Amino acid sequence: MNNANIQATFIAAGLSRLLKDIHYIARTSIRLTATPVDESTLKVGVAKLGGHPDLPPGILWPEWKGLAQSFIAQIRLDDVHPYDTDKLLPPHGLLWFFYDAKQQTFGSDPTDLGGWCVIFRGNDLSHLQRMQAPTQLPTESQFHACSLSFASEVSLSQQPVLEIPNFDWTDAEIKQYEALLATFPNPAEHAMIHHRMLGNPDTLQDDMRLECQLVSHGITDIQDPRVAELSQGAMDWQLLLQIDSDEHAGMRWANNGMLYYWIKKADLQAAHFDHTWLVLQSE
Repeated sequence: MNNANIQATFIAAGLSRLLKDIHYIARTSIRLTATPVDESTLKVGVAKLGGHPDLPPGILWPEWKGLAQSFIAQIRLDDVHPYDTDKLLPPHGLLWFFYDAKQQTFGSDPTDLGGWCVIFRGNDLSHLQRMQAPTQLPTESQFHACSLSFASEVSLSQQPVLEIPNFDWTDAEIKQYEALLATFPNPAEHAMIHHRMLGNPDTLQDDMRLECQLVSHGITDIQDPRVAELSQGAMDWQLLLQIDSDEHAGMRWANNGMLYYWIKKADLQAAHFDHTWLVLQSE
């Protein structure tokens, strides 16, 4: 769905007055579609969900509290680049995503740092090796390989009040917008599994940007005197990757939840992918 379709959708929903705010709440994102596959048929270095990572020599499988982390995804940026309409990601290279094998890292505490790992290599990818899972990684913490395909899509904010300066929507308009979101872009598509890069997240609980900003700075108490100053940087956070619960890969995050990898916009621009924060939300 492109911006013209978005406008038509708003008009059909009786929200013509809100067309003035679409540029605040509609963000392009990259949709990831996972298809189960025999991993032995995949070339080393291709994009995939689950399976085994294809790592450069010298890169060790990440661990957390003495246990190897679960491998989540491998993203080949050359494949993603045509769909990155805002050109936020590096055009070349590979990203690898890992997560706590026990799935007990929620991103709500400063001590969660280290419960996930994002690795980036922009060059020298000619000697990748498909790694076998460490013997100490439980079988239930390993996921089925799925090939990935990509597409551009427009995502809408679920918290427009946080995005729009001088927010002036009426209660009735807010309810109409929430009804639109409940089936956006259409009922069939809305019910599907949603893996995505960039854009707006499919939030299951509260907005995560303030949480990322505060907890990554060691703050969990809203009464902390540093909160007021640090809160000003909450909107600097950008969704990097969202991984839905996906039965095809054998992934289920808490109660049918999602994993969200967040990054500050400046770190994304500088390709500092080791500076991320992860949040797990569930229904």
